[in-house]
Amino acid sequence: MISTNNWLRIIVSMQINAMLFGLGAIAVLSVPALAVHAKYLIPAVVVLAFGLAPFLSLVVYPRMRVRNWGRPGWVRGDRISGR
Repeated sequence: MISTNNWLRIIVSMQINAMLFGLGAIAVLSVPALAVHAKYLIPAVVVLAFGLAPFLSLVVYPRMRVRNWGRPGWVRGDRISGR
């Protein structure tokens, strides 16, 4: 059985992967100099997004667990939440 932490890592990793791919695809297709080479750059964006997503999810997924914050942490906030 997969632990809750692993489920969170998988779900967050998929969301980050989609975001990275979208940003990369928009960057490649909106810049004319890059759009000429889209045949090679879009697959590179896919591989890069797929490779970076698990590492970036390690930063995000702990924020999704209440036990990692505790009551004072939720009240205080952090740099990401802006509180």
